[in-house]
Amino acid sequence: MENTREIVLEGLLTVEKELSFSNKLVSDILDKYDYLDSRDKAFIKRVFEGTIERKIELDYHINNLASVPVRKMKPMIRCIVRMAAYQILYMDNVPDSAAINEAVKLAKKRKFANLSGFVNGILRNLSRQKDELKWPDKNKKPIEYLSVRYSVPEWIAEKWVGIYGLDETESLLASLLEIHPVSIRFRSNLSDSERDGLVEEIRALGVELEQNSKLKYVYRASHLENIRELPGFDDGAFVVQDVSSCLAVEAADIKEGAFVVDACASPGGKSLLAAEHAGKNGKVISRDISEAKLVRIDENAERMQAETIVSQVWDASVFDPELEEKADVLILDVPCSGLGILGKKRDIKYNATPEGLAELSTIQKSIVNASWKYVKKGGTLLYSTCTINPDENEKMVEWICAELPFTVKKGPVQLLPHKDDCDGFFYTVLIRK
Repeated sequence: MENTREIVLEGLLTVEKELSFSNKLVSDILDKYDYLDSRDKAFIKRVFEGTIERKIELDYHINNLASVPVRKMKPMIRCIVRMAAYQILYMDNVPDSAAINEAVKLAKKRKFANLSGFVNGILRNLSRQKDELKWPDKNKKPIEYLSVRYSVPEWIAEKWVGIYGLDETESLLASLLEIHPVSIRFRSNLSDSERDGLVEEIRALGVELEQNSKLKYVYRASHLENIRELPGFDDGAFVVQDVSSCLAVEAADIKEGAFVVDACASPGGKSLLAAEHAGKNGKVISRDISEAKLVRIDENAERMQAETIVSQVWDASVFDPELEEKADVLILDVPCSGLGILGKKRDIKYNATPEGLAELSTIQKSIVNASWKYVKKGGTLLYSTCTINPDENEKMVEWICAELPFTVKKGPVQLLPHKDDCDGFFYTVLIRK
């Protein structure tokens, strides 16, 4: 029988050693152990993702209890203590004694018997004190408080407080730590009765579906184990896509027969919706920088029967004269810091840096400079990101309008998780003069 905690431990060690992306890694882990029952897989996913997501907070509390700071612990012990601490603080269905005893067993099994008492002492103290934990003073040290309470680097908290103020930032950070159900988008060309029928079939399986208030073909899906097993998946009735990116495509107002270029397309959600609006007489050139990026585009396009999508490997920062003034609509969902999807990609916040954000703005400008000429005169440019950062968003739109022959038609729109019930996302629709 597999030890679920040991599986989590291996994943956490991999993240530490290889700086792997946790969302991809947890998917690989669950695929590898697909033979486990659903409860075990849910436990693995919850502890793995939760330990990573709450790392700053967990380290703060552990440091207040340990004689050795977390950063100086052996990686094995650090991961064991963190994952047990997460169970003690955030998993009411796991007895503290079980979390502690299993952590001690893991330390011994991994040849750290000499440190098992150290592990036991920290975790027992945490269990005793968990109802009266100390936090940084919110009034005297608001940035440190936000950083620890919501497990986000101080520079991000400080940046958002400067934009939104303390209370709004706290609401935003709290929303990013909430459970984020999968969003599924039904094909926009399904009839209401076809879509409603599939919704009822899916609900009959115990999946909770909540229709989005802005777009009737988008639903939040809770209690979902395997999307591939749902009725309609194999027939291409729906795709995983957040409502935020759907709203952006809808704002572009793509007409029947339109020629659309999606320059940074993977995994292809916007290309698919664009193809549905452009219809059988339209065409969508769906590009990304590598063959690996195209795999998901091609898989989804084939399954969704999107025959008008043509996928191509192309570096968006390189001008293609073949497309000059060909596009009715150019979609530029540019590489970004991803700060709007911290709730789904939990390690983005630890890997992002202020210097990296500055470099991204340069990359974004190079993509815009290379691609804008694809738009016909009078055509549309949809600029979007999945971040919450004015330097990558509003300031980029200002730069486009100042340097290039474009004017804003719709937006700018900054969607925020705690207000709009979706990913943090930005878009603006511009028209070429």
